[in-house]
Amino acid sequence: MSRTRMLGRRTVVAAAAALAAPTIARAQAYPARTVRVVNAYSPGGTADVICRILCAGLTDRLGQSFAVDNKPGAAGTIAAQSVARAPADGYTLLYDATAHSVNPSLFAGKLPYDTRRDLLPIFLSLQTPNTLTRNVQFEAKTIPELIALARSKPGGLDCASTGVGTVQHVSLELLNQRAGIKINHVPYKEMGSARNDLFAGRIPLQFGNVPGSVGLRSAKEVTCMAHTGPKPIEVLPGVPGIAEVLPGFETWEWNGVFAPAGTDGGLITKLNADMNAVYQLPAIKARLAELGALAPANTVAEFTAFRETQIAFFAEMVKSANIRIE
Repeated sequence: MSRTRMLGRRTVVAAAAALAAPTIARAQAYPARTVRVVNAYSPGGTADVICRILCAGLTDRLGQSFAVDNKPGAAGTIAAQSVARAPADGYTLLYDATAHSVNPSLFAGKLPYDTRRDLLPIFLSLQTPNTLTRNVQFEAKTIPELIALARSKPGGLDCASTGVGTVQHVSLELLNQRAGIKINHVPYKEMGSARNDLFAGRIPLQFGNVPGSVGLRSAKEVTCMAHTGPKPIEVLPGVPGIAEVLPGFETWEWNGVFAPAGTDGGLITKLNADMNAVYQLPAIKARLAELGALAPANTVAEFTAFRETQIAFFAEMVKSANIRIE
């Protein structure tokens, strides 16, 4: 190789290093103060519990507080809008969940921000199947029995979820489509009311998620009938997947962390690495496993790709099931 070509290459490498140096320095200095994590959901729910576990771990690891700011409402869009408009300096982050991937189709043309453009994926903090829970007095105990009963009583059965367009609602609509049945969707504003009616037998069925169902294992009034994952779930032994009856049936509840558009790429990569490291701590791994909160290690690119698959899935379901916000 000629000396001229060698010098040219060294110049390019040196220039690239010089450009990268500020990015590296900013990432290394972060965080210098409290980081505000805007949670799109109310205290006490699955998203809040997982968010606080993650933020506590980040606080211990990085030496600055990652403070949770619950800002629920409008299917997560209030929190998402506030973060989309926040300074892109890493000190305001969004903790969102499955509604994030439903909202682009559910509120088509009406969102005050662009989901893909304005909110950058950092870390997938939860990916867990949904569950179908039944009151023990309900006559169908299995998915085949439920399908047979629903076919014998078209439109005569009800199932609860925590709202129109939620992944639990979509799970019910997918079951209706795949099984060729019609079970009515009964939306509730929050989990507590739906759970109370399920326990009392005022509604026979409810779609939820694995962490929310783990605490019901010892309940006498309700039992978990099935889940929507592709394989057995350790914390729900003996509970079958709907896919065993309807092959390929799969829906996911997920949580994740996002940053405003314009946030430094090096900082996003650092945060992803720190969050993955927190999830490898033995105490946190044990707590997540206890909750049934599946949390696979993931990169920024993997989470970004996952978000795309979920947005596409929900767009198809919203269209095919004609799901609308009244």
